[in-house]
Amino acid sequence: MSSATQPDFHTVIVGAGPSGTAAATLLAQAGKSVCVVDKATFPRDKCCGDGLTTLALRELEKIGFVPSTVASWKTIQNARLRSPSGRVVEVPLPSGQGQYAAVATRLDLDAALVDHARNAGAVIRENCEFLNITAENNFAVISFTDGTSVTAQHVIAADGMWSPVRKSLGLLEEGYLGEWHAFRQYIGNVTGSSATQLHVWFEKDLLPGYAWSFPLPGNRANFGYGILRTSERSTKFMNDTWRDLLTRPHIREALGPDNVPEDRHTAWPIPARIDTAIRSSGRVLFIGDAVCATDTLTGEGIGQALETGIAAAESIDTGNSPHEVRSYYSRAIDKTLLADHRMSVVLSAILARPFFARLVLAVVDTNNWTRTNFARWMFE
Repeated sequence: MSSATQPDFHTVIVGAGPSGTAAATLLAQAGKSVCVVDKATFPRDKCCGDGLTTLALRELEKIGFVPSTVASWKTIQNARLRSPSGRVVEVPLPSGQGQYAAVATRLDLDAALVDHARNAGAVIRENCEFLNITAENNFAVISFTDGTSVTAQHVIAADGMWSPVRKSLGLLEEGYLGEWHAFRQYIGNVTGSSATQLHVWFEKDLLPGYAWSFPLPGNRANFGYGILRTSERSTKFMNDTWRDLLTRPHIREALGPDNVPEDRHTAWPIPARIDTAIRSSGRVLFIGDAVCATDTLTGEGIGQALETGIAAAESIDTGNSPHEVRSYYSRAIDKTLLADHRMSVVLSAILARPFFARLVLAVVDTNNWTRTNFARWMFE
């Protein structure tokens, strides 16, 4: 424990996922003393589609991250989309203008981001589980289940949808299950087009959600689906849908007849309500899933997680008092994510209807210009 006048760290970050490590990297690069704590030991797996959009790639560039440090990194050059009517549209990504999409397992990506933050100067404490947060001598006191504690001027909660930090502060909403739900399984021995191409299937029973197959090195793919959570979509419906998807002819063809599911499938809820989520409290900023930053149209969360982590670091670096930091952060979220969220809500309602989903893809398939620019818009 520190003295009454000087905290142990300028900032403590709870959670070492993409949002937490992005914030840690920037703060450490700015000369701040930073400690990142996580109950896991890296590398560790995380339920995810593993897709990286243009937003995620640009945010990674901002923290100086080098993709070559990720063993499973695979750049995507084009995508194959299938409408509810069965129409298939191939959309190329712009060439010669940098990467617009990539796939990397979270096992590899998150471990590489932890190393990146450590190399920037952040202290990383793995296998360290958060217990609670209190206030003392104008600092936050962060205690852990092993009986230790540290003090900090600022705290960033990057600890997921059911944030233990939020719970410790009495701000956790009981019974919240997120706006989306997703299933994922790694598939081996992929011999169809999914070995090299990114697939998105807009299945009628999933709209406005979709099924995906994202290629990975070694003839592997990340296969899964995501749907909006509604009262009609019970756990039984989601489990039955998962089993049925792998039997559909167009999906079996893409994966290849001899594909081999690896281990068991995993499922996870996805929070997507950045417009109403509590963003901060006292000396604490919430980022990533802890601030429900996932895109409500696509279910994408890595880019938004990185964006909120960077915004939190910049707000802490710019502001003086906790009030200033909270104000800077809230304005940054409004500027970068709120408009996109509202547009996604509108588009999601439109694409929930098969007719409009078919119409959109028919328009996309008009010519090379519409195909290329739709791909660019989709991944940006």
